[in-house]
Amino acid sequence: MKIKAYLKPSCGWSNGVRAILRKHGLAFEDIDIINHRENYAEMVQKSGQPLSPCVEIDGVMLADVSGEEVENYLLANDLVKPSDTDAGVATNAGCSDEEHAKMATKTVRFF
Repeated sequence: MKIKAYLKPSCGWSNGVRAILRKHGLAFEDIDIINHRENYAEMVQKSGQPLSPCVEIDGVMLADVSGEEVENYLLANDLVKPSDTDAGVATNAGCSDEEHAKMATKTVRFF
């Protein structure tokens, strides 16, 4: 399975996606859309919209998804088996106030 995850380096939603992919032992390409303009542009072009996270699994783009939604897709398509393993972080939650504050001082805006 080829997985490309268009993620922010520090974000509740992005961390939830990472946690689900790791929970199921899936190899994935973690693509930084904040510090690399070309990655953000690729995500927008492929997904047709500007919101993240976006996860491409074997050519299927899941746009603006949470870790929970990624896991539901994987299970519904028999790409993984159910697991009781704890993901370690919230898989359906936005950024904390601290994360928002950190991003406000470091985020590069492309639009």
